[in-house]
Amino acid sequence: MIESLLAGMLLTSLLLATLWGGLALVHRLPASRVVRWLAVLVWLGTGGLWCLLVWQGARLAPLAGMVVQMAALLAWWRQLQPAMDLDWADDVAHLATGEVEGHRLILHHVRDFDWQTPDRARIAWERREYDLRALDSVDLFVSGWGRPGIAHVLISFGFLDPGSGRHDFVAFSVEVRRERHEQFSEIGGFFKQYELAIIAADERDAVRLRSNVRCETVNLYRVRLNAADRRDLLLVLVEEANRLEAAPRFYHTVTANCTTLVFGLMRRIIEGLPMDHRLVLTGLLPGYVHDHRGLVPGFSLHELKCRGDITERARQAHEAPDFSRCIREGVPGWE
Repeated sequence: MIESLLAGMLLTSLLLATLWGGLALVHRLPASRVVRWLAVLVWLGTGGLWCLLVWQGARLAPLAGMVVQMAALLAWWRQLQPAMDLDWADDVAHLATGEVEGHRLILHHVRDFDWQTPDRARIAWERREYDLRALDSVDLFVSGWGRPGIAHVLISFGFLDPGSGRHDFVAFSVEVRRERHEQFSEIGGFFKQYELAIIAADERDAVRLRSNVRCETVNLYRVRLNAADRRDLLLVLVEEANRLEAAPRFYHTVTANCTTLVFGLMRRIIEGLPMDHRLVLTGLLPGYVHDHRGLVPGFSLHELKCRGDITERARQAHEAPDFSRCIREGVPGWE
């Protein structure tokens, strides 16, 4: 009985190591397509041989063979380093670098694209300044595309102009920094295929891209943070983007994505925030924030989600100069 259990555990371990190594080679081996797939077939064939030997009763030989095989692969894997200067896709060509001068926040690359299709846009990067004393709101945008529990998250900061009573918004998005020829793959995100990017964008760019161009469902939630925490969250996002500009990091589908990075920054501001599965299943993030009293009080999560569904309002306000005001009509906290 114990012998069968140990054999099963060894066989499972060998299968997992074989699968992981094959995917790592597929996504990261710097070779032509033919050579890459030849290497994958050799890797899978060797792993299959060790599994066959275990099935036939061997133990030490297949274990030693896989240890040597994995040691060689991991030695190569550890040498992979994130890049700084590649031919980046237009929408992630610049990170949201900036600095503070007195009460002014200066952002050097705010994206303000006018998207015609998911792959084509009028390109515009702008230098913008914000008065930190006017920072009075934080909003959470959650954009889903039909996959249960999966969504993209944006954090938007609003600056109130006391003269006009209007807000100027800048949205931050943690994204995959793809090369121009690359397409995003969730599986590739596990295997060092992409670098990490923090993008600052006008809401007419970042929100309309998802609701109006990609036809995703977008929900808006106003977040409850005091003035000091709002400011700190904004500045640590800029600080992290500056750090990425100097020392790039790999994106990871689970450990370094649009939610987990923001959560890590929030924990620097608000102590005691616990880990939760909803930080991985990003579409469930509003429930986590709601449970920790971070959303507008007096409403159930269902009510906040229904009233915060801005998808249709965004489409109707596509060309409106006051797009950000239009999408907030009826959203709790913005009535």
